[in-house]
Amino acid sequence: MDNRGWNELEIGSALFPFGSDAKVQIEEHNDKRQYTRDSSFTASVAHWRVEKPVHNSQVCINCFNCWVYCPDGAILARDEKLAGVDYVHCKGCGVCVDVCPTNPKSLLMFEDHKDNQEALSAWPQKEDKKKS
Repeated sequence: MDNRGWNELEIGSALFPFGSDAKVQIEEHNDKRQYTRDSSFTASVAHWRVEKPVHNSQVCINCFNCWVYCPDGAILARDEKLAGVDYVHCKGCGVCVDVCPTNPKSLLMFEDHKDNQEALSAWPQKEDKKKS
């Protein structure tokens, strides 16, 4: 298949992401797999991003909500813990922040050009619960 834009594909098209035997590739960690050129894993959508999520491991409880709900598979997990964000594939939609249950949230959106260390130093403190 030649490299087509998403709007050139027929509705219901099936894209096969692996360059070789899928049963073998699926056993590898996703950053070691051989993906085809047509796969969303090899293409970047980061140029759309205006804001980016920054992950604070000091607040994170490793619930994996962000990992499950990320539409781009851009939340990184290593050794059964969240390890940050893959900024090559993150388009900055903010879903990960919306589903984060911690107080304060362990993922927050910052301007794309802001340094992660600068963002972490500006992290909000825990908010007190409001009494009804």
